Amino acid sequence: MNGDRRQFLATAAALPLAQALSAAADADKHTRLGVVQYSYAIRLSADRAAGKTGFSDPLAFVEHCHELGAGGVQLGIGARDKDYLADLRKKLDAYGMDLEGSIRLPKDRADGERFTAEVRSARDAGAKVLRTVLFGGRRYEQFAAAADFRRAREQAEQSAALAEPIVAKHDMLLAIENHKDYRAGELMDLLRRLDSRHVGLCVDTGNSIALLEDPLEVVRTLAPRAFTVHLKDMAVAEHDEGFLLAEVPLGEGFLDLPKMIVLLRAARPAIRFNLEMITRDPLRVPCLTDKYWATATASGRDLARTLTMVRKRKQTLPRISGHERKEQLAIEEENVRKSLSYARKHLEL
Repeated sequence: MNGDRRQFLATAAALPLAQALSAAADADKHTRLGVVQYSYAIRLSADRAAGKTGFSDPLAFVEHCHELGAGGVQLGIGARDKDYLADLRKKLDAYGMDLEGSIRLPKDRADGERFTAEVRSARDAGAKVLRTVLFGGRRYEQFAAAADFRRAREQAEQSAALAEPIVAKHDMLLAIENHKDYRAGELMDLLRRLDSRHVGLCVDTGNSIALLEDPLEVVRTLAPRAFTVHLKDMAVAEHDEGFLLAEVPLGEGFLDLPKMIVLLRAARPAIRFNLEMITRDPLRVPCLTDKYWATATASGRDLARTLTMVRKRKQTLPRISGHERKEQLAIEEENVRKSLSYARKHLEL
């Protein structure tokens, strides 16, 4: 840990939260990069534990991201009344910030009413894009047998098919994330089956490493159908059962972010980029276990390439466990701040 980081953490832990946030912001800070709500998972958890709305309130989250100089937000809007949505849109317009929603697919036809209400709220707040996922969990953790995965996959694709006419009716774009569930080719096959200009992708630059895919090739494959981007940087380390995978501040990992941005912009010139910097312990990717391969569609070549790449990396991965909650909040804030600053200075975002 360098001296500047130690000083920041000590200062942030000692000050009231509002002052800590002010200390975290750069004086020359404005960026076009948006911020995904999940970048504040620790803060959201702390708010819930304290019985506070906090950053789960879109107005509060927008205000904070504006203070950081972010160019937009991607968040769960939910179903809101007209006055709230008018206030949200007014604030976003005043700050010149973009809005994207995050939404859960309808479980079945009965859940379509909830989904429709949330789509309308997002539209009325000014969003055009709604990010979603097919599965809430990671494929290799959630399913122990191929049959279980196939059943869940059928259900997820039915949900996507139910969502399509709803987003189309409201002229919205539904962006399915590569969420450690589908490999890139599987997602493109799904989009071909859905055959809708209203359903595309949220390209996450790091997730698919967990499915033994080359991150640059994933971006190259998915870019033509991308509606939005989760921009993140990654670090890896060897583990007895495979490898460890961790998000790190932009510029501190091994991803070729400039090349990814070029590929995405070449395919979709107007695409928006959103920072997803999740501060947590590294995730275990147990690609040398039987359970992992029960649902895997990767090849032996994919495994060999990925493990060779991992073994070339010597970076010590960050860990959040063991820190007091106040210090965890400070580290989370610093990671977001550093990433926004790097994007502005080095990625033209």
